[in-house]
Parts: sequence; C-alpha cells; structure tokens
Amino acid sequence: MPSVQLPDFASSRVYSDEIVRRRVDACPKLASLESINRALLELLASDRSMASQIASIIRRDPSLSARLLRMVNSVYFGLAGPVHNLEEAVIVLGLRQIRELATTTPVLEELERINHAGPKGLPWRELWRHSIGTAILTREILSSAHGQSDNDTHYLVGLLHNIGKVVMASSFPEELTWLMSQSADDTATFAAEERRLIGWDHARIGAHYLRRHNLPEEIAEAVEYHNAPGRAPEHQVLAAAAQVADCLARYCGISSGFETVPPVAKDGWQELEGWRILYGTDSADFDDAHAALAHAVRDLPDLLATLL
Repeated sequence: MPSVQLPDFASSRVYSDEIVRRRVDACPKLASLESINRALLELLASDRSMASQIASIIRRDPSLSARLLRMVNSVYFGLAGPVHNLEEAVIVLGLRQIRELATTTPVLEELERINHAGPKGLPWRELWRHSIGTAILTREILSSAHGQSDNDTHYLVGLLHNIGKVVMASSFPEELTWLMSQSADDTATFAAEERRLIGWDHARIGAHYLRRHNLPEEIAEAVEYHNAPGRAPEHQVLAAAAQVADCLARYCGISSGFETVPPVAKDGWQELEGWRILYGTDSADFDDAHAALAHAVRDLPDLLATLL
C-alpha cells in the first residue's frame, strides 16, 4: 500500500477498544438478523410444507415475490415460457433457493435503509453482489470439501462476512472513505490498514456486531477469522470456507467494491491458509475440489444477475 499522508482524524492514534465497541454498539440494529422471515423459514424447514403454503407467505412480501419471479424467469433457468404464478415458481426453484432468497432479501434491504445517511457514493450494490456470491460459494465449498449438509449457517457466514464494512460506514465513515481511496496488494494488507487506522479491522467489527445481535457464535467466529482461519478457536473449517469463497468470488470478477486490490490469479486460492485447512496438501483432493466447484464458479455471475 502506498504511503499517503493520513488525514487529521487519524494521524495521531487509533481508537481504544472501548471507543470502538461504543461506536459499533451505536450502529442501528437489524431486526432482520434476529427474525429473518421466521414464518417462511419455519415452513421451509418442514417436510410437510406444500408449494401453496409457501407461496401464500411469500405473497405478503412484494419485494421477495418480485425477486423470486425475476430469478425463475431468468436465462439461468432456461424455461420454455415465462412463469407468473408463485406456486409454480416455488416448484421450479426448490426449497434451497427459496430459503436463500428469504434469508437475503430482508437483510440487504434493511442495510440499504440504514446506510442512506452514511457516506455518499459507496458501492453498496457491489458489496451485496459479492456477499451473496460468497454465500453461495461457501455453501458449495463445505458441501464438496467435507460433505457437510446444506444449511443456513453456511450461507449466512458467506453473506455476512463483510458486514463489518457496513458497520464501518455508520460508525467510522471518515476512516472508511479514506481507506477506499487507497490500494493494497491484497485484502489482508487492507485489513492491516484498517487496524492501523481504527484499531480493529472489518472482520472483528462485524463479529462484534453479530454477537450484539445474538447470532450463533459459530457464525460470528467465522466472520471474525475469515481472513485468518487458522486462528479461529473452534470453527476453522467454516472460516476457511468463507476465505476461499471470498477469493473465488473475486476471481469471477465479483469484488466488494470497497477495496482496490489486484485481480485474483488463476489458482491463487490454493495459496490461502483456508484452502490448506479444507483440502490439506493432497493433489488428488485439489483436483476433486476444482471439479466440484467448477460448475458453481462458472454459473455464479449469471445467477447473481438474477438476484440483484
């Protein structure tokens, strides 16, 4: 990162832990993190749920309904004709896709409302796109690497791994604006600059914020250590999946828009600590991992185009 004169607000010291906590705690709370479409998600968890029941709940949310129909009618699904009926859309998409939409929609919309008063011109659309892409890839990585069953925890870790950036826009707007004017060799260097300027990086800020919302500790811990998964006390695999998914998303050209770093080189993710945690050093495992993830990586840009 080039040496640039720090602005006056950051030239003398970083903030104490107490001040950082106080500022983060003052960031508006997200009701959607504590009750993400509870009725719909409970229904989706039931083996006895019918498409008509699920569609009836989705109809209560115009934004979710529109997003669902836009997705099912996209080129990605390649249907013979347009779908206008929510029940049919539910059948085509399947429960996993519906659950992801129900999880994502309220969080993103509420974050957008919170940050209308924040710094202008921030690349929120790029951040949401990157977050959703990382969520999809985190789920795929854990399924292929460890055969872990698909669950909402995996998706939420990827979706929320950069929520500290959102909190920084509210709690440290000047610092975030200055950081975005800089460039770095990689995201780890950017995180180091965040710590130099504020005292905490976005991962630690995001984890503290999630704990304040009483999210499961495994999600908060994975978010906190997604840039250094080997340091995670208990959930290294979950943090490692988020790190690799973040890198793969950037390789696809899906950056968060908040960091100016060089593009990811082909196979650059194999140099990550998270890759070694997930796959060890066996070349055969590498080949299997590539084959399992190739489909998800190839289709990710088209899928995201239907969601945002």
